[in-house]
Amino acid sequence: MASKILAQLIIMGSGILARAFVQAYRQALANAARSGITQETLQNAARSVRKVMTEQEARQILSVSKESTWEDIIKKYDVLFENNAKKGSFYLQSKVYRAKECLERVYGVKGEGNPPS
Repeated sequence: MASKILAQLIIMGSGILARAFVQAYRQALANAARSGITQETLQNAARSVRKVMTEQEARQILSVSKESTWEDIIKKYDVLFENNAKKGSFYLQSKVYRAKECLERVYGVKGEGNPPS
Protein backbone atom coordinates (compact mmCIF):
# COMPACT_ATOMS: atom_id res chain seq x y z
CA MET A 1 0.00 0.00 0.00
CA ALA A 2 2.80 2.43 0.88
CA SER A 3 4.62 1.67 -2.38
CA LYS A 4 1.46 2.43 -4.36
CA ILE A 5 1.09 5.83 -2.66
CA LEU A 6 4.80 6.57 -3.15
CA ALA A 7 4.56 5.69 -6.86
CA GLN A 8 1.53 7.97 -7.28
CA LEU A 9 3.35 10.83 -5.53
CA ILE A 10 6.39 10.39 -7.80
CA ILE A 11 4.24 10.35 -10.94
CA MET A 12 2.25 13.39 -9.81
CA GLY A 13 5.40 15.27 -8.83
CA SER A 14 7.12 14.57 -12.13
CA GLY A 15 4.03 15.75 -14.02
CA ILE A 16 4.02 19.01 -12.08
CA LEU A 17 7.75 19.51 -12.70
CA ALA A 18 7.34 18.82 -16.41
CA ARG A 19 4.50 21.37 -16.73
CA ALA A 20 6.53 23.95 -14.78
CA PHE A 21 9.55 23.37 -17.03
CA VAL A 22 7.47 23.78 -20.20
CA GLN A 23 5.85 26.94 -18.85
CA ALA A 24 9.24 28.41 -17.87
CA TYR A 25 10.65 27.59 -21.31
CA ARG A 26 7.71 29.28 -23.05
CA GLN A 27 8.11 32.34 -20.84
CA ALA A 28 11.85 32.51 -21.60
CA LEU A 29 11.11 32.38 -25.34
CA ALA A 30 8.50 35.12 -25.01
CA ASN A 31 10.92 37.32 -23.04
CA ALA A 32 13.67 36.74 -25.59
CA ALA A 33 11.35 37.58 -28.47
CA ARG A 34 10.32 40.83 -26.79
CA SER A 35 13.90 41.91 -26.20
CA GLY A 36 15.11 40.94 -29.69
CA ILE A 37 17.71 38.51 -28.38
CA THR A 38 16.46 35.65 -30.50
CA GLN A 39 17.06 37.51 -33.77
CA GLU A 40 20.58 38.47 -32.72
CA THR A 41 21.28 34.93 -31.59
CA LEU A 42 20.06 33.53 -34.89
CA GLN A 43 22.25 35.95 -36.84
CA ASN A 44 25.31 35.03 -34.76
CA ALA A 45 24.58 31.34 -35.14
CA ALA A 46 24.19 31.69 -38.91
CA ARG A 47 27.48 33.62 -39.12
CA SER A 48 29.34 31.02 -37.06
CA VAL A 49 27.94 28.21 -39.20
CA ARG A 50 29.11 29.93 -42.38
CA LYS A 51 32.35 30.98 -40.70
CA VAL A 52 32.47 34.12 -42.80
CA MET A 53 34.61 36.91 -41.41
CA THR A 54 33.00 40.33 -41.35
CA GLU A 55 34.75 43.40 -42.72
CA GLN A 56 34.92 44.91 -39.25
CA GLU A 57 36.52 41.76 -37.85
CA ALA A 58 39.06 41.70 -40.69
CA ARG A 59 39.96 45.33 -40.09
CA GLN A 60 40.44 44.65 -36.38
CA ILE A 61 42.73 41.70 -37.07
CA LEU A 62 44.90 43.71 -39.46
CA SER A 63 44.61 46.93 -37.40
CA VAL A 64 43.50 49.04 -40.34
CA SER A 65 40.75 51.63 -40.68
CA LYS A 66 38.17 52.16 -43.39
CA GLU A 67 40.31 54.99 -44.77
CA SER A 68 43.33 52.69 -45.26
CA THR A 69 44.51 52.11 -48.80
CA TRP A 70 45.01 48.67 -50.24
CA GLU A 71 48.79 49.19 -50.10
CA ASP A 72 48.56 49.92 -46.34
CA ILE A 73 46.54 46.76 -45.85
CA ILE A 74 49.07 44.66 -47.78
CA LYS A 75 51.96 46.13 -45.75
CA LYS A 76 50.18 45.27 -42.47
CA TYR A 77 49.30 41.83 -43.80
CA ASP A 78 52.89 41.09 -44.83
CA VAL A 79 54.28 42.10 -41.44
CA LEU A 80 51.70 40.14 -39.44
CA PHE A 81 51.85 37.08 -41.70
CA GLU A 82 55.66 36.89 -41.59
CA ASN A 83 55.83 37.47 -37.82
CA ASN A 84 53.39 34.64 -37.21
CA ALA A 85 55.22 32.41 -39.68
CA LYS A 86 58.50 32.85 -37.81
CA LYS A 87 57.56 32.91 -34.17
CA GLY A 88 53.79 33.00 -33.94
CA SER A 89 51.02 30.48 -34.27
CA PHE A 90 49.52 28.89 -37.34
CA TYR A 91 46.07 29.83 -36.03
CA LEU A 92 46.91 33.54 -35.92
CA GLN A 93 48.61 33.32 -39.29
CA SER A 94 45.46 31.81 -40.80
CA LYS A 95 43.31 34.53 -39.20
CA VAL A 96 45.54 37.18 -40.79
CA TYR A 97 45.25 35.44 -44.17
CA ARG A 98 41.43 35.17 -43.88
CA ALA A 99 41.26 38.86 -42.92
CA LYS A 100 43.19 39.77 -46.08
CA GLU A 101 40.85 37.55 -48.14
CA CYS A 102 37.83 39.29 -46.67
CA LEU A 103 39.21 42.73 -47.46
CA GLU A 104 40.11 41.58 -50.98
CA ARG A 105 36.39 41.01 -51.55
CA VAL A 106 35.58 44.44 -50.13
CA TYR A 107 38.21 46.24 -52.23
CA GLY A 108 37.47 44.12 -55.32
CA VAL A 109 41.04 42.81 -55.59
CA LYS A 110 42.04 39.50 -57.16
CA GLY A 111 44.91 37.77 -55.30
CA GLU A 112 47.99 39.90 -54.62
CA GLY A 113 47.31 42.50 -57.32
CA ASN A 114 46.30 46.10 -57.00
CA PRO A 115 42.66 47.22 -56.84
CA PRO A 116 41.01 48.04 -60.15
CA SER A 117 41.16 51.70 -61.16
